[in-house]
Amino acid sequence: FNFSHGTHNEHKDRFKLVRQISKKKNVRISVLADLQGPKLRVGQFAGGSIMLEKGAKFTLDMKNELGTQNRVTLPHPEIFKALHEGDILLLNDGNIRLRVDNCDKKRAETTVLVGGELSGHKGVNLPNIHLPISALTPKDRDDLAFALKLGVDWVCLSFVQKAEDVRTAKKLIDGKAWIISKLEKPSAIDELDEIVQLSDAIMVARGDLGVECPLPTVPVIQKKIVSVCRKYGKPVIIATQMLESMINAPTPTRAEVSDVATAVYDGADTVMLSAETAVGSYPIEAVSMMHQTIEQVEKDPLFYHLMQKSRMTCSRIDEADAISHAASETASVLENLAAIITFTTTGATTLQTVRERPDLPILAVTPSEEVANRMGIVWGVHSHVNKGVFKNFNNVEVISRKIALETGIAKKGQYIIVTAGFPLHKGSKTNLLHIIKL
Repeated sequence: FNFSHGTHNEHKDRFKLVRQISKKKNVRISVLADLQGPKLRVGQFAGGSIMLEKGAKFTLDMKNELGTQNRVTLPHPEIFKALHEGDILLLNDGNIRLRVDNCDKKRAETTVLVGGELSGHKGVNLPNIHLPISALTPKDRDDLAFALKLGVDWVCLSFVQKAEDVRTAKKLIDGKAWIISKLEKPSAIDELDEIVQLSDAIMVARGDLGVECPLPTVPVIQKKIVSVCRKYGKPVIIATQMLESMINAPTPTRAEVSDVATAVYDGADTVMLSAETAVGSYPIEAVSMMHQTIEQVEKDPLFYHLMQKSRMTCSRIDEADAISHAASETASVLENLAAIITFTTTGATTLQTVRERPDLPILAVTPSEEVANRMGIVWGVHSHVNKGVFKNFNNVEVISRKIALETGIAKKGQYIIVTAGFPLHKGSKTNLLHIIKL
């Protein structure tokens, strides 16, 4: 749910609809509240827009006046505090480039390096400049309180510049939802490891990232982020322009299909459509094409070869990591193995198993409706809610057999692997691996 658009009542109605469909279809659907974050924009122009020519002088200031050919309002004092001579400003999604010639706390005189048409309320980006502003605006805090009351599964934090932004959000959310940090600022990459460890998941937001960073560096940054997420066992989403041409066309370009496939080969948990399904003319076809591409990649033996190779870089430091690694190793040598069943109260056991990318379905059994719903964006996971088994450990094998057969995830004569943290009801670290023949 994109909180840059729509009213709270509209989001509430959609939320009810999603939950109704989820119950009717008996599937777990993750609901993600995407907070707007601070939006840096110029003011309005007297004539609606202007044309900036290369080499022209142009001023940004704090005056509460309509813009002219020579100046426009930039109502963000924090920008002027952070600017220095020689800095580059990007306007209108990076299509216009300005160089700062001199500045103070209320104005910046610039030279146009790349010109173009500039109209009111166009966005401003400051590559490689850290702004002293919070990732959460007053609007975001209001939206966050509403989203948490509604019962969303994930909160997507926009404009993350540093690890402290995530810490602030975690205090406000207080465990009521899991946090996805959107990485769209180059400064966030400087604290990437810490941000990934603090977050519950990461989104590679290639839109603003492609504006603030040189375009050829975006694929490199994407791979780096995915690699670090794999290292720490955190889900990672690749977003923006995945099948962009399908906004207006029934089929994508070959390059777009390759882009989706590359994200899957790299180890992304989720690939995300936005405008393609939100305002596109072919939303069903876009989802179908995305689905087919994912399935085709995961049928390729090379996919699991790459996953096994990349998991060697994961940092295993305790018994939980050892058990998850052992489960994946067992999956690679034991024939007629159908699935891995993880018993988890917090989701941690399941996420550790997912990090290994075993060539098997993963069934997360949890007493928590919230944890089950949150698993919707996690690679390869099917969720099942069962409260009773967590009260009596002796039921684990019986319940595992029952769930495996009833869900169709396995059949008689096959093996399943069970991992859990014992004692179950205490949310213990993963310390148990059990093989069951059905």
